[in-house]
Amino acid sequence: MEYNELSIDEQVIAKYKHDEKVMIQLFVQWCMNHGVDPNKLYGRAYPEQQKNPSLQEVLKEMDGAEEMEIENETMLDVLQVFGNFDLAFVLSEEIERLDNLPNNAD
Repeated sequence: MEYNELSIDEQVIAKYKHDEKVMIQLFVQWCMNHGVDPNKLYGRAYPEQQKNPSLQEVLKEMDGAEEMEIENETMLDVLQVFGNFDLAFVLSEEIERLDNLPNNAD
């Protein structure tokens, strides 16, 4: 089915789902870049949830993916745009923890 054959509502939903997947891909890449388990970080933000199926799908897709640098502030901004405030908060804690590791101290 062509994208332009969808109703406006369907196009908005499809665009949001695509953008959400990109947000998850960025999150997974950020975690991989910093040696952080995305499932554990997500679980700290949303302990009441089971494993996120979209996150699991992206993890499988990105296995062995080429590294792409993602700035901390960019990642925080992206999470907040999608309303993932709890995850952004946990990520900011993780950034602070990583910054305070002995090999990262200036």
